[in-house]
Amino acid sequence: MRASGTAAAKRQGYRLHRLPPYGPAAAVCDNNRLSTSLRAVARLDQTPKTLDVLHLTHDGRGVARWPEGHSQAGKAVFVAGALPGETVSVQQTARSKHFDEAKTLEVLAASPDRVTPRCPHFGVCAGCVLQHLSEDRQIEAKQQVLLDNLQRIGHVAPAAVLPPLRGEAWGYRRKGRLSVRRVEKKDKTLVGFRETDPRFVADLRECHTVIPQLGFKLDALGALVDGMDARRDIPQIEFIAGDAAIALVFRHLQPLSEADRAKLAAFGQAHGFAIFLQPGGNDSVHPLGGEAPQLSFRLPQWDVELLFRPLDFIQVNAKLNEAMIARALDLLDVQPGERVLDLFCGLGNFTLPLARASGDGAVIGVEGDAGLVARARLNAEHNGMGNVQFFAADLAQDLAGQPWLKQGFDKLLLDPARAGAIEVLKQLPLKGLKKIVYVSCHPGSLARDAGWLVNEAGWTLREAGVMDMFPHTAHVESIAVFDPPKKN
Repeated sequence: MRASGTAAAKRQGYRLHRLPPYGPAAAVCDNNRLSTSLRAVARLDQTPKTLDVLHLTHDGRGVARWPEGHSQAGKAVFVAGALPGETVSVQQTARSKHFDEAKTLEVLAASPDRVTPRCPHFGVCAGCVLQHLSEDRQIEAKQQVLLDNLQRIGHVAPAAVLPPLRGEAWGYRRKGRLSVRRVEKKDKTLVGFRETDPRFVADLRECHTVIPQLGFKLDALGALVDGMDARRDIPQIEFIAGDAAIALVFRHLQPLSEADRAKLAAFGQAHGFAIFLQPGGNDSVHPLGGEAPQLSFRLPQWDVELLFRPLDFIQVNAKLNEAMIARALDLLDVQPGERVLDLFCGLGNFTLPLARASGDGAVIGVEGDAGLVARARLNAEHNGMGNVQFFAADLAQDLAGQPWLKQGFDKLLLDPARAGAIEVLKQLPLKGLKKIVYVSCHPGSLARDAGWLVNEAGWTLREAGVMDMFPHTAHVESIAVFDPPKKN
């Protein structure tokens, strides 16, 4: 995604400025393009228009069409803040060849699914885009996004749709990155997520989706940074929570003064946070003051405890993670003695529960991040598991010669990043596999890969469904199970 984002920025005429590692992103628009864009906005018809909203986009905006009599009659319009079935008054905000964009000025006829957002920052902060839609309808919309992608991109449809997995709708987010910016006009330092206009940091007092131990202390966190000598040299704060400790990782571009270090230590002690510093890349992260608590979370159903470091990847929603693992294992139906391959295994989130389920069988976990592989091996040892092995490999590259690839497997589980798993799927010896379970964080890449498995490799998409890992956002997490060809 980083590479494609860079390419897109270059295509749009931006100059990308190299900054210190993990500093704030900088894409400065070329002056000529900026003036052209401003003239284009000035040419937009700012007169309010009335539109009927038909359905939702994948990013949570309403879709309408300019009515008869409009100069662009029939052209699609993506409307921020509008829901299907509503009649809204809008003002156009952008124009492109294939669609226009607009914002809602007034809801003239509201959808019965519209609710009052809990968060006072809704509509400004980009962290959540669906708080104005009932929770049941959010799930239905995400399910439809999944099915639409499977049909449109993969030209496939599941034989059955799985019931959605749901959990707590608020206070679930245990991992994330907060942007930090000193704003002189407000005479304060802002700590929060980006606004809908990503050039700006939202002025948040609270966040209802972040774990409450932190979500209601954003003001205090902003005041802490504002009182530091380095307040202009801290671009971000990452947070991650285990079962017994919450870590805050302060990225700083200049060495911290002793006074600043003392303020951070006092804040951590007062609010119950473990403070970490990050002066450079990921490997530079270290605890303030030396000793730090071990971060971990348990998966009690499988008697597993996973140890992790502050910048390691873990699923953001603890309860949904447990439900997701249970569903994946149920769909995979691992029998004692079977051999299972777990690709993109990370810390062993699925691998170790799979190892428990396989009994005297064996599980192989493969992951591209060597650091995560080291932690996965440590986790296997920590949990006393001798029937699991981990390997480091870039699963988007040529896998010829990989020792694990030559081993036979009964079943396969994949949990790739947004880019999907098409490269590794095409290299796997699929013959002999009894089942594939695919966990996805991007319905488009799942649809592409499902299309290849079904239409090229002859597999059957038996079931698919969504898991609401990120309530109130447009993010779609999903799971699919594939059965092999009859002559496999």
